Amino acid sequence: MFGRRKNSGAAEDAESETEQVADAQAADGDSASGAGRRSLPPAPRPDGPWDISELHEPGEGRVDLGGLFVPGVEGMELRVEVAGDAIVAATVVLGDSAVQLQGFAAPKNEGIWGEVREEIASGITRQGGLIDEIEGPLGWELRAQVPIQLPDGKSGQQVVRFVGVDGPRWFLRGVISGQGAVQPQAAGVLEQIVRDTVVVRGEGPMAPRDPIVLKLPEDAQMVPEGVQQDRQGSGSRFGGDMGQLARGPEITEIR
Repeated sequence: MFGRRKNSGAAEDAESETEQVADAQAADGDSASGAGRRSLPPAPRPDGPWDISELHEPGEGRVDLGGLFVPGVEGMELRVEVAGDAIVAATVVLGDSAVQLQGFAAPKNEGIWGEVREEIASGITRQGGLIDEIEGPLGWELRAQVPIQLPDGKSGQQVVRFVGVDGPRWFLRGVISGQGAVQPQAAGVLEQIVRDTVVVRGEGPMAPRDPIVLKLPEDAQMVPEGVQQDRQGSGSRFGGDMGQLARGPEITEIR
């Protein structure tokens, strides 16, 4: 079953800023002033994530969300993220850990993860958070300590990992939170989910950073957030338990 929720107003504003079409920046990339910001070609992806053209059976062991095929993992819960009327992201929850997956269009011969990484880091720094840019199991990533307000009203910090992979005309971003952001043993499964994800960019024209829209599987059962249901007999042919989703430790976007 799928949980469905709409982004908060702040998250929608941040998402809009990050995902808006950057025509002016693309034009600057051809000038001397923009040469320093030009992205490198996408790096090889011998272990994934995959383009739809690289696999014979992308749906095997994965949940078909249209723009993404998300791996099914035993015990996982799956939530979709809504922006307006469009489904633009999927979050896999495993115990106390979660990874949000979101695909975007990208230029044909350039990767955008380096540029996006700079923007995310700048936004978190402006919030008063801390950033550590490291080369992790999925390549260059950001490990962030983000200021948050705790349920009791006090200030705290949340540790979040931002990972990204450039593919052919697409970019896949993952946001790892919960124990997976701080415990290597918990992170391994989430990192493998990112690697095993298949991106379906499509052949239609899309501006760089346009989100790749997702859809629900035909047999999906929507469960309102906060509603508990009996999971008995809810096994999935994907090998994962698609149970009801509680609101997880997840950040859609940060400014």
